[in-house]
Amino acid sequence: MLRTCMIADYLRPYAQWRIDRPGPRNVRAAIGLIDAAAYATHLDESSRVIVRLAIAGCFALGRFNPGAEGEQIIRAWHYDDATGAPSDLLEALAASAEQGLQPRPRKPETTPA
Repeated sequence: MLRTCMIADYLRPYAQWRIDRPGPRNVRAAIGLIDAAAYATHLDESSRVIVRLAIAGCFALGRFNPGAEGEQIIRAWHYDDATGAPSDLLEALAASAEQGLQPRPRKPETTPA
């Protein structure tokens, strides 16, 4: 399956989840996610953001997984405001996934007294 389709397949249930809830903020969020899913399907597999997501490991086991922080970004997308294009969502997901690749500073070791 194409990576772009994996992203769209991941976003659509979140859009449906928003559609199933009342209120204008949920409608706005659903539309934003539907737009992002449609946008993703039209991207080229070699586009920079798709490559960034792939390098960050978001396509393991044949499906798209943006990680816990990425899921939070998706859940909040366009809920409070409608700023940001579909490309901004994918860029935010890539940045979030890349952040997970950064080495974490080691805690200083303490020696028993």
